Order: sequence, then C-alpha cells, then structure tokens
Amino acid sequence: MTFPFRKTLLSASVSLAALMVAQAAAAQEAVFVMATNEVGAPTYNPIKATMLNTATGLIFDRLVSQAADLSYRPWLAESWEEAPDGMSWTFRLKQGVTYHNGEPFNAAAVKAWIELFKAAQGENAYMAEAIASVEVVDDHTVRFVMSRPEPNLLYNLSSTFMGVVEPKSYVALGDNYGVTEVYGTGAFRLDSFTIGQETILLRNEDYVWGPAEAANHGPAKVARLTFREIPEDSTAFLELKTGGVDFLLSVPADLIGEVEKEPNLAILTLPGQELWYMPINVTKAPFDDIRLREAAAKAINQDEILAAVFGGAGAVADTFLISALPESHVAESARIAYDPARANALLDEAGWTMGPDGVRLKDGQPLKVSLWTQSDSIFRRLTEVVQAQLKAVGIEAEITTFDSSMIRDQYKTGEQQLAVRSYNWDNADIVDWFFGGDRLGYPNVSMFNDPKAEELRTAAMTGAKNSDERVANFTAYHEYVLTQFPMAPIYQPLQVMAYNADRLAMPPAIDAPAFGAAAFLDLEVKE
Repeated sequence: MTFPFRKTLLSASVSLAALMVAQAAAAQEAVFVMATNEVGAPTYNPIKATMLNTATGLIFDRLVSQAADLSYRPWLAESWEEAPDGMSWTFRLKQGVTYHNGEPFNAAAVKAWIELFKAAQGENAYMAEAIASVEVVDDHTVRFVMSRPEPNLLYNLSSTFMGVVEPKSYVALGDNYGVTEVYGTGAFRLDSFTIGQETILLRNEDYVWGPAEAANHGPAKVARLTFREIPEDSTAFLELKTGGVDFLLSVPADLIGEVEKEPNLAILTLPGQELWYMPINVTKAPFDDIRLREAAAKAINQDEILAAVFGGAGAVADTFLISALPESHVAESARIAYDPARANALLDEAGWTMGPDGVRLKDGQPLKVSLWTQSDSIFRRLTEVVQAQLKAVGIEAEITTFDSSMIRDQYKTGEQQLAVRSYNWDNADIVDWFFGGDRLGYPNVSMFNDPKAEELRTAAMTGAKNSDERVANFTAYHEYVLTQFPMAPIYQPLQVMAYNADRLAMPPAIDAPAFGAAAFLDLEVKE
C-alpha cells in the first residue's frame, strides 16, 4: 500500500515540477504575427531573396545599423572611414563575434561574403555593385575598394538584404541555405521554418554584440520567438484577442479601434516607412495611352481614402516616396493628387464618352479594366473604394482577389492592368526597384520601361559622387517617373503594432526606424 502512495506523491511532484518548468518556458516565449506584406517569404537567404521578413533581421547582423533619425551607428563594424574621393571604405570589425555554427566572424569572412553577394548577381546585387574588391588589412580590418563613389553604401550595408552570411555554410548548402539551414551572427538562430506558415527562432546564448541602439547588447531577454504567417488581418487580431499570439507586427487602421477596446491589449506606433499605391500597367490597353493613366491616377481621392478607410491615421501620398525622404521633394506639377475635372477632360480627349450607365464607351466598347488586390481585409476595403472612385469618372474596374502569398507570382505574368498594393522601404532606391526596365512583372508591376527614365535611373544609381548629388539625381528620376503615371500614390500609414500588455513589456524607447533587432533585444516577457 505504501508504494502506490509514494508513487502517487512522486507523480504529483513530477507533474508539479513539469508544470513549473512549462510555466517558466512559457514566460520566455513570445508569438508574433508577420505583417501581411511579409507573408510567403520563401527563404532566409538575404543574398538571393527578393522578399525578406522581420525574422531575417534577427538571424543576421549587419555591419552598420540605422537609428530612428536615419543616422548610421556601429554594429559588426566598430567604426569606418571613407576616403575623401569616395573610392575606398575601411571598416574596423568587432572582435569575439562568432556565427551560429561556431565559425569566426572576421575580415576574411567579410571578404568571402561580399564576393558571394556579388557573384550571385541576384536582384540585390546592385547593393554591392560599386565594390570592386575587398582587401583584408588584418584579421579585424577590411577595406572596400570601390569602382566608383557610392554615397548610399552605408544604407545598403544596414539593409536586411545585406545581412552578413556565414560563407562556408552558404557554399556547402547551396539552394538549401535559408530554407533548411541558415547561419548568421544574429541574436537568434533558426530552429525551424515552414514556408507560408511559421518560423521559430531560438536565442543565441553567446550573443553580446547587439547594435548601438539597443540598451541590451545581448543575449536577448526572450528565449524563443515564433513568427506566424496569417494572411488575413482580422484573423490575426482574433488570435491576439484570444491569447493565441502576443504581438501583431502590423495592424491596419480599421482594426485600431478594436484593439483599443481590449483592456489587456496596447498599441505601439512608429513613423511610417510604408506607401500604398495603385500600379498602372503601361503596356496593357487602355493604359498604354498616357492620358488614360493620368485620368485613372487623378480619379483617386486620397483625402477621402485617408478619412474613410484609415480613420485619419497616417497621411495622404502624392509621390512614390515616403515624405520623410528628401527625394520626395519634387516639383508641385509632378505631384499626383485628386483632380476629377482633369481626369474627365483627359478621358473625353481620348475619345471615351460617358455612357448611360456611367461607364465610358469608345467604338462601342465599354471602359472596363481589371483591378487586382490581395486577400486581407484592409486591401479589399481600400480596393472597393478605389473601384468606386474610378467608376465616378467612367472607368469600370472589376476586382480580382489573390491570396497575399500568391499575388507576386501573378504579377510576374504581366497580365495586370490596375492593382492596389504597398511597399515598405525608407530609401529612394525603391524607385529603381519598382520601375527599373529590367525588372518587368515583379517587382516592376507597372511594366514601366522608358528610355529617358532609364537614363535618369543610371545617373541616380551610379552617377553621384556624394550624398547631395545622389539626392538631386534621384529627385530628378523620381519626378520624371511621376510625370509618366505608371502609378497613383494613395496613402502613407504609420507603423502600427499591437501587443498583449499582460504578456510583454516593451522597451522604454525604440531608437530605430522599425521594430527590429534592437527592439527584440530589449523586449521582455512578463513572469
């Protein structure tokens, strides 16, 4: 009789201990939901990817980081020096840094990484294009010898796309690098990755070299991060509300009020880096006529959209760049704003006359076009408003909805006419990315390939000797693109996030352009 009793006590003790361990483990875990525009990233390979997500920036450190004021700070590089003529950069590297697989981070590793980056000749190769060669000065000093001055080099090096990979594993794993395994020097290492579903990261226990913007340089205070991919914003909100997740990395304006109703949930905002717009396919009739493109662009009432769809949170957009960038300061005549009188006049001039049902006709054919969007609720709602605004000037747009993770592949067909989409970037080179003539389909959804634009693009990307020249060149390039109406700007949101305040303690300040590595190092899970 005694043995069963003792066994029962032992079982109870083990169960209690297991429960305590489970509770302690839960206190060290947090579950995040990716922004919808990050859903479907197929790889964590920053060299070859055209799309990366927030988790990427936790796996890979960069040589430099960016503060909230967009200045550059030390990270894997302790300091740097640019030659007066811009033809070389010398970086002094932090010592004692290792990759997740134990390989040392040093000058030889940086040289091998840059050479791999350039050799891949992927979509991101332009970021290192101006680096002619890399010289190892000593074990912790590296010099980039330039083929031309590159005023944007520090920005490129701070980008997630230039996360510093471990060269030996990159070569050994080939196409599996970033899918089955991936090794950086970041505060977290990859545990598992299911494309389109979730990513699990585990704390790098050896990490003590966080960016200057973080109060905690490492290890991170949270042991395990799960990033779920939920393409529907309302579904993600319900998960947050019911405790299935702890943090939404993006909250659309129409859900902010719902978050604020919940006593245990809180909103976190940062200045926006995103821009919503309507790409116009310049190769598809009727939009091969610039008058039709301008008419469609000027049918969009940005102020109405800001108020009705986004509740006044954020700002209207009238160029392709976020207003914080100096290259957005184009001539007033190039800015694209709501002008229904001009839109109607252009459609009349092009021979499209208003029909009895409010749809314009030409040669007996109605002015009907396709309008693509993605499946999450805020995109559908915005697209319906855009559809109504187009109809007000006589353009009937039929909405086609694609799953958020699949729409990029659809763009590659080049069959779109109009669409509603967004990007998240805080550098003027996004104009090159979305309107470069060698990237038709995706990311150049507008299929824009204009000889004068290409000349201006070359000057913007490679023709500047210093930052001031680069700003001037990009402003001219951006301004010309706007005058050709391959898109209509719509909206600039704030970065709005939501979290369970009973579970998570936010850093007192986030000195970074986005909720990234610095914020994750300072984030705490409440006991």
